[in-house]
Amino acid sequence: MDAIINTHIIAIILAAALDIAANLMLTKSQGFTKFKYGFFSLLCAAFAFTALTYAVKGVDLSVAYAMWGGLGILGTSLGGSILFNQKLKLSAWIGILLLIAGITTLNFT
Repeated sequence: MDAIINTHIIAIILAAALDIAANLMLTKSQGFTKFKYGFFSLLCAAFAFTALTYAVKGVDLSVAYAMWGGLGILGTSLGGSILFNQKLKLSAWIGILLLIAGITTLNFT
């Protein structure tokens, strides 16, 4: 049973990674003026939902969605900061720490 749950957790992580890639490419598309990035953004989003669909077969929807959303926000925030020099305020860093604490707590319940 643990192996099944682990594959579903991996699917959540994959869905979050694809969501992050979609969000970062959406920024890179500059409002779909760069079609290639916009197209790949939509493609990544579709695959993210496909991975999330698999994940909810073995993990409660509330846990899977919270983990996917939290990891997506975390990765998008950090990716925007690193790749696009978007400055994060102190409140954003506190929020990131709270997200990590929340995601960690979800995995221990």
